[in-house]
Amino acid sequence: MSVENLEPSEFSPRQNAVLEQALRLLVDGGEKALTTSGVARAANCSKESLYKWFGDRDGLLSAMIAYQASKVRTFERNGERLTSASLHDHLVIFSRDLLEVLAGDVSLALNRLAIGQSPRDGSKLGKLLLERGRRQIDRRAMALIDSGKRAGLLRFHDADEAYHTLYGLIVSDLHVRMLLGDTTGVTDTARQAEKAVTAFLRLYGTEKALADMPAVV
Repeated sequence: MSVENLEPSEFSPRQNAVLEQALRLLVDGGEKALTTSGVARAANCSKESLYKWFGDRDGLLSAMIAYQASKVRTFERNGERLTSASLHDHLVIFSRDLLEVLAGDVSLALNRLAIGQSPRDGSKLGKLLLERGRRQIDRRAMALIDSGKRAGLLRFHDADEAYHTLYGLIVSDLHVRMLLGDTTGVTDTARQAEKAVTAFLRLYGTEKALADMPAVV
């Protein structure tokens, strides 16, 4: 199977450890540090293993981005029926993870690199960030709010609009500010996530969902 079609859950713990080293190389040394030789040396594996697992450099980048995006957890269909409490908890986990991933050194480095490459003909990093990063996160979060609607906890006519409202409430202008060098970030991701979810549920939650919604101080 092509690495472009693999989900992060299909990578082994050893492959995930290699991807962590590759991401750290990118943060510490920029694009020039991200070579198969450099990754193999940092991860203590052979270049042959890298090619076998991830293919070429674009395949490695694709796997790195998908692995990074997988750190934003969402509701997984495992037979669980959502309740007002579990919907709230899943939304808060998603919101907090999203804030912490977007504000982290790895995501900032990947996005700055993609922005720097955008004028170049044939640059694939921006496309990979959208397809293997942002859209992977979007797809799983949309599944969560769709499940909330089916459980009678959310009401909306347009799932895409509802999701992007949630995303905006969570992220606001944080990512743009940090890409421009603002180092203040979010000092309390738990509180920011709770506030965003509370605002989202007040907009889209049914009476059933709002009845058990915790107060935000």
